[in-house]
Amino acid sequence: MRRSSPLRMAAAAIVAVGGLSLPQPATAAQTAPGERQAAFAEAAKAYNVPESVLLGVSYLESRWDANAGLPSNSAGYGPMHLTDAAALTTENHHVDGVEDPRGDDSRPLSAPEETPAPAEIPMSLRTLEKAAELTGASRDELRADPAANIRGGAALLADYQKRLGAPLSDDPGQWYGAVARYSGATEADAAKFFADEVYATIETGTERVTDDGQKVVLKAAPGLRKMDSWLNKLGLRRPVRDGVECPPTVSCEWIPAPYQALPDDDYGNHDKSNRPVNQQIEYIVIHDMEGYFGPSVNLVQDPARPASWHYSLRSVDGHIAQHVKTKDVAWQAGNWYVNAKSIGLEHEGFLRTGGAWYTEAMYRTSAKLVRYLAKRYGVPLDRAHIIGHDNVPGTIASTVRGMHEDPGPFWDWAHYFQLLGHPLHGTGGPTTESVMILPDYDKNQPYYYGCDKDNPEAACLPHGSASIWLRTEPREDAPLVKDVGKHPTGDSLYSVYDHSARAVTGQRYAVADRQGDWTAIWYLGQKAWFHNPASQPTAVPSKGLVVTPKPGLASVPVYGRAYPEAEAYPAGVPYQTISPLQYTFPAGQRYTVGLTAVGEYYRAVTLDPSQHTVVRGNLKYYQIQFGHRVMFVKADDVVVSAT
Repeated sequence: MRRSSPLRMAAAAIVAVGGLSLPQPATAAQTAPGERQAAFAEAAKAYNVPESVLLGVSYLESRWDANAGLPSNSAGYGPMHLTDAAALTTENHHVDGVEDPRGDDSRPLSAPEETPAPAEIPMSLRTLEKAAELTGASRDELRADPAANIRGGAALLADYQKRLGAPLSDDPGQWYGAVARYSGATEADAAKFFADEVYATIETGTERVTDDGQKVVLKAAPGLRKMDSWLNKLGLRRPVRDGVECPPTVSCEWIPAPYQALPDDDYGNHDKSNRPVNQQIEYIVIHDMEGYFGPSVNLVQDPARPASWHYSLRSVDGHIAQHVKTKDVAWQAGNWYVNAKSIGLEHEGFLRTGGAWYTEAMYRTSAKLVRYLAKRYGVPLDRAHIIGHDNVPGTIASTVRGMHEDPGPFWDWAHYFQLLGHPLHGTGGPTTESVMILPDYDKNQPYYYGCDKDNPEAACLPHGSASIWLRTEPREDAPLVKDVGKHPTGDSLYSVYDHSARAVTGQRYAVADRQGDWTAIWYLGQKAWFHNPASQPTAVPSKGLVVTPKPGLASVPVYGRAYPEAEAYPAGVPYQTISPLQYTFPAGQRYTVGLTAVGEYYRAVTLDPSQHTVVRGNLKYYQIQFGHRVMFVKADDVVVSAT
């Protein structure tokens, strides 16, 4: 369904937002400031759990947010992330997607017809029913009422402590085993990581204002002594770490993707290489699975599935499985040029499930892994190199429409870069001619529809978002800008799946105009306006390089890959046509530069890696932030300047 405005809505209470009437679906009751803190204190006292332990566990699960009663990407509810198997879905974009994950038109792929059987639901995804049994609260209360949810979490911790034979002590250090069990992990390393992160949070202390305006404080407890001997009593398995490429501070195991011959001279499901000797690794690509950890790991172990990725990350506890060596090329980004130069991380979860949220545990392990990989391979920690799957361009014009949209508008890029140790921030002053998109995630709650698969026309519940809408004029009811690649004959959509008219946190754009509280940027060959008031800015000044067409050129082509010129190809390696995308970069417009590239093509069409070839040319490109996705222009077509 296509719409040009959010005025056609499901029946709901109406509230005024930016001059438009938008629906406000029913949400959990609002609480007065300070009630969340009191709820932790009361639950801790009622179940004889140290308050610092309860606060620390909740912080690592949800950062104390209520998320409007919505489930996380591992079916967890509320500040304590009580999991309810009834919230699980059966989708998976590795099965249902239209994008060719290999993204190499010299060797097109076809997916097998069989759909894998669903995996058995683990007990870690069924803690809400146990909390209901322990507290007497209904499942509805535990999902929607933060205070009831916190009591449920406290009751679970106390129950775990008793089952371990450990005392209900006032000493937080005595609760290490119960905290480790709360993770739901079946691996000893994953349980230990979770508990260590909880106790590190308790030691340093922290405070924040939650998504529903609750200020919560965890006072620092330096020098806390952890009784980690309780971990041995959990009887958890020891995963195989031999050969994994992970930092020692995360839980990681080796579950290899197969590299083997298939019928008809085919093979699956990745390519051997020798990176970074043969190809420089430029990107780390952030995906979500549009599915759950277990089924996705099963998929990557199937050689007939034409998809693979380097790492899978589990939401409930942050556990990591590595499938492909980083020296090898996984089939994950849908663009062969990007695949050949990237490492792909798949995160358990969904981009659309009612504003589904990602756990703090997974954000933290992901950030630790990315920091480790970035340092190892010299990948800059910025949004030109740490990209979402939704930022990867189509290879040629015909593939643009089928490219994926994950991790979507609910991935918190600002928080992620804080965890990476490179927080996003502005540079320059108010007249700087380029900006970085940087809204306040919790306060930025754009209208989306399409979160409910059973009612796809209904508005999504209000939720924090990293994305902002882009309009044709500086007013809230103006139409969205158009994307001729995604919608050749129609309008951009307010769908949670459609980023045709969205910019996202960390992306840099050249300023096209300013008018009052509105800023315009150059976007997909047009002027795109977004609301950027000084009282609550959605972008900050950001100095850097920009390109514009060379004098005398009316426009220049943009590309989805930086391939070499024809003369660079040796005998026996077919020339890969440098085919422009359907967009126009006219004279007078400017786009920010993310990196410089020299034309390169990795020829890999056989199981024998000795027959693979890296073709390098002299053709120079600039990667630019052209729309929501990055794209490339030839250096010979543009002039570079600084803002």
